[in-house]
Amino acid sequence: MNQINPRKLLLSKWTAVQPVKKRKHFLVTDLIVDDLNDEVIGCILEAVIDKESFEIQWQDLKNRSVWLQGWK
Repeated sequence: MNQINPRKLLLSKWTAVQPVKKRKHFLVTDLIVDDLNDEVIGCILEAVIDKESFEIQWQDLKNRSVWLQGWK
């Protein structure tokens, strides 16, 4: 599992082990924060190639069989 501090995810770079709709490299462009508890609950990933974005739970980035930190 990747060690991740959710508060430091903004603008971090990620590589999908298996391409997602022919996209492999992603950038975290926004954090989704629960205002009540002031904790990060998700993030927005944006594909580098075409700027399409989608939301995931930040804990999903811990899975090394799906995501690699940095651009590989």
